[in-house]
Amino acid sequence: MNKAIFLDKDGTLIKDVPYNVDPNKVVLEAYAIEALNVFQNKGYKLIIVSNQPGIALSLFDIVSLDKLRRYIWNLLFENNINLNAFYYCPHYVSGNNPIYSIACNCHKPMPGMLLQAAIDHQIDLAQSWMIGDILNDVEAGARAGCKTIHIDNGNETEWLEGAFRVPTFTVGNLKEAAQVIDSN
Repeated sequence: MNKAIFLDKDGTLIKDVPYNVDPNKVVLEAYAIEALNVFQNKGYKLIIVSNQPGIALSLFDIVSLDKLRRYIWNLLFENNINLNAFYYCPHYVSGNNPIYSIACNCHKPMPGMLLQAAIDHQIDLAQSWMIGDILNDVEAGARAGCKTIHIDNGNETEWLEGAFRVPTFTVGNLKEAAQVIDSN
């Protein structure tokens, strides 16, 4: 079995620009490459898991998102980072596109993307980590059986409590997340 680092995209791996699919607006978060290098060197598969409600809201389409995914994949590859997978959820119950405006098990805080990745990549979820900037990321990771890290960078605005919403660790950035994982 493999172990993985599941990373939220917006606000965790790259700067959060709402509903962005423009590669020209992609900026990696501080210490992203350094942290990913630590994870990769420790033998973790690197997997992005990202809610993309802009599809259900008809703000962009899957083709545009796929271009952005390829851009991020190449950006990481150019920095000697091997991204193993990129999962996204196009659903949002309150969307206006009837194809994607549904309840699902993949929209974080639900664990569907992580569970699917575990099947696809033979991942031992108990040996894996979910890293995100909001508690919905933490909840998805905890529901999947992962250890969790909340990057408290100011992006969480709801602070809703719940059994699955207490992170294993809270840090200020990806460098600190890498230090936690490197020592555990």
